[in-house]
Amino acid sequence: MSYQNALELNKGPQPGSKSPGRAGGTTTDKEPCPALLENQLSVDDFCKIQNAFEPSEPCQTICMSREEFMQRMTEIVGWGTKEEYGELFDKVDVAQDGFINWDKLTSFMLLALYEKDERAKATVVPQWKDLEFLPVKHKDTIQKVIFLKSSSRYLTISKEGLLGIWGENLKLQETFPITSDTTKLKHLWVTSLVSLENVNKIAVAFTSKEICFYDLLSKGEFPCQYKLQGLKGTPICMEYWYDPLDANESVLSFGDITGKVQAIAFTAALISLFERPAGAHEDEEATVTISWAELLSGYHKCCYTLEHNLHHGDWVRQVTYNASLDAIISSTTSSTNTVVLAWREKSRKHLKMTSFNVAEGIHAFDYHSQLNLIATAGINNKVCLWNPYVVSKPVGVLWGHSASVIAVQFFAARKQLFSFSKDKVLRLWDIQYQLSIQRIACSFPKSQDLRCLFHFDEAHGRLFISFNNQLALLAMKSEASTRVKSHKTAVTCVLYNSVLKQVISSDVGSTVSFWMIDTGQKIKQFTGCHGNAEISTMALDANETRLLTGSTDGTIKVWDFSGYCHHTLNVGREGVVDISQILVLKKTILVTGWERAITVFRLQNFNHFFIQPEKWKGGIEHRGDILCAAFLPPQTLVTGSYDGEIVLWNNSTEKAHYVLHPDYQRLLKSKSDTEPQKLLGAGRSRSPHPGPNQAALGAHSLETHTEGNDAVVGLHFLEARKTTAKTGGANLVSCGGSGYVRFWDTRKKQLLAEFLAHGGVGSIIMSTDKSNQYLATGDLDGQLKIWDIEEYCLNSSKSKITQAPTLIRSFRPHEDQTSSLEMCKLGGHLLIISSSADCSICVTDVCGASVWIFGQAKHWQTENWFSLPKRDTNLMKSEIQEESIREIPLLSKRESWLDLPEHSLLDKKNKDDTTFNLP
Repeated sequence: MSYQNALELNKGPQPGSKSPGRAGGTTTDKEPCPALLENQLSVDDFCKIQNAFEPSEPCQTICMSREEFMQRMTEIVGWGTKEEYGELFDKVDVAQDGFINWDKLTSFMLLALYEKDERAKATVVPQWKDLEFLPVKHKDTIQKVIFLKSSSRYLTISKEGLLGIWGENLKLQETFPITSDTTKLKHLWVTSLVSLENVNKIAVAFTSKEICFYDLLSKGEFPCQYKLQGLKGTPICMEYWYDPLDANESVLSFGDITGKVQAIAFTAALISLFERPAGAHEDEEATVTISWAELLSGYHKCCYTLEHNLHHGDWVRQVTYNASLDAIISSTTSSTNTVVLAWREKSRKHLKMTSFNVAEGIHAFDYHSQLNLIATAGINNKVCLWNPYVVSKPVGVLWGHSASVIAVQFFAARKQLFSFSKDKVLRLWDIQYQLSIQRIACSFPKSQDLRCLFHFDEAHGRLFISFNNQLALLAMKSEASTRVKSHKTAVTCVLYNSVLKQVISSDVGSTVSFWMIDTGQKIKQFTGCHGNAEISTMALDANETRLLTGSTDGTIKVWDFSGYCHHTLNVGREGVVDISQILVLKKTILVTGWERAITVFRLQNFNHFFIQPEKWKGGIEHRGDILCAAFLPPQTLVTGSYDGEIVLWNNSTEKAHYVLHPDYQRLLKSKSDTEPQKLLGAGRSRSPHPGPNQAALGAHSLETHTEGNDAVVGLHFLEARKTTAKTGGANLVSCGGSGYVRFWDTRKKQLLAEFLAHGGVGSIIMSTDKSNQYLATGDLDGQLKIWDIEEYCLNSSKSKITQAPTLIRSFRPHEDQTSSLEMCKLGGHLLIISSSADCSICVTDVCGASVWIFGQAKHWQTENWFSLPKRDTNLMKSEIQEESIREIPLLSKRESWLDLPEHSLLDKKNKDDTTFNLP
């Protein structure tokens, strides 16, 4: 059935079939599908109905029988037939009590509206960008694509053992071989890959009947920590699950070529996956070898095994553990015991099996917990929907493919289903109506021997399809919005130029725009600054006469405001890198974002156009990639990384001397000194079962941390606090993973306070004003919060403060993630400028003025936006979130740290919107 036909069926009866006056409420012969009565009732009608149910006494409840309801409604509402009100009564009185009241009626209406909204959502068809092939370096078949949620990275692995690490922007950051030393590479294949995010590891299965566990947080290439050997069959599929409420509980399930399904249930994963040999130290990087026989014998007390062999010699094509069912689901291409559900019994160490039989077998399956449906990709061209508790026959069959279906995956939020067939046709199904609402037949590669992989990243709207060693991407277009956009593409960074009173913004399309902050007028823009490569971050020099733009093409360019590029800094050494911050100091430029070392450029060598990086004298001290940095004169430098560590450096000597972490601290005396100490101020214990060596786990294994949960994304020194040296208060603020903000005393090496600024939204960013009175934070949902920190953590404390500072404002100016924040002062107003992936730049003030969006076609010339009356700062959160959003445009400018002749930074007479096309 075509998509158009599906839409017609999904529309259902349309309201408004009766005349506007609705006299008599009769239906003409020309209305074969009249609108339902409840869909035509207006607000005034409901007010009349509510009045009819109003009791004379407050403690009374008015109930009506069917006859009474029919009679009174026709009289009170004034339209509609008794039969229609009788049908409405029957729908409301589902319990058949013979009477209804106002609560029952409103509950029915709310449920009906919710279901209508869900149906409308399910019929929304995604629009796709053109098919794009990513520049992979894999030489053999791609076996798996996974997304690391906490660190926002993708991993790909191919059969020859090459692991690819991709940024969230789908730029390939790094590749390296990841193999077992048991067999020579040419005789060894990788069969599967899973991420153990709660313990910062990945598990890789090999044809050598091994599963190796690699640490993601170590320096250099990922070392193998554990090697599981002695499996009876070659594992060809794996899946990993952990309990988000108790990350100690996790299950690694895998299936092999002999038809056996096996699982390892970990009970203390945060402490250790397996027992370490007696005498082995946590700081040793030697691989611990574990035999399957040891696991079966129960030697390892922190885990136990589960297994069954119901597939009887057929290759297990897919396996997963589902917590809502508490069952291991597996499948084969056999028509007998095609899908097996192994239910864990009360003891949780024994399995009870049920199975589906599917003619000709299946290639894959997926489970939707809310719908309680298993979808199977049939070799017989059919997609079947199964209730896991009904094994006799499917509850639905989706017809439409003309070739074998090789992949299925639910679009969970919309309750839709993707299916992909061998003839390279992609279909999207409406599950409720069991109709195909979209068919895509792209020009995929043609090959006789085709190995295909299918992965839908719902959070980012990205569909990955691999064809042997090629990786194709179908990306969903953003939902249509009437909201004014400041840029044509997602905005990545925003800066304020205090000299010119302008705002500068950059985007993923390599465009830099300049805006006036008082009128919102765009002055000019530079296009193609880095070709087609994304500009990920920007910075100004100390004089604000030069602009530095960092790009995913691995370069930083130094511009004046006429659009002339003075220097190109070769950050990535001809490679692609993810630059997160550019820190301009008096004698150096420091760059971070994609590796564990600081990249440094010394200004004394800026006598050529192309500048090469120099060696940072302090070497590598971080265990995770450095994401941010901050400087406090005269010589204190701090850097923050993915693993939550903040390293304190002497910028003059470029040597590190201390490491801070929410759970530990350590003094850097020598390269061999990596033993953490207990954090001053009572750090958290991640494990509910701390042992005698709990403190020793922090720095090295970091198995007690979920990757990215403590990631340090932003660092700011509170330079305006001049008295903290005497009082011992906080002089450094950090933010990042899990939405936490932390206040540190870098002099006493102490964590003074931490509070949850944004819960349940992942990583956050922040900015503070020059007087350090206010702190602004932004999250992935576009929510902004402004905190009063003027009196927060001004004195030293023995115990860690967990109470948040006073919240001044909470509002949502953006529809997508906040990418950058800047605070500045103008005309006595303290302003917050924010940019977002929704292509907009917004400005407002601390005290509650309206939010304006840069980019409105009409300039505000009759009044400055910030001259509007201020609002009461003591607003309730619900009131704040409904603040009006108005729209304007902004600008920015930079100066130079080099002894170059000063330019005319801006032609005051030229107020035109000028575009510069840069080479």
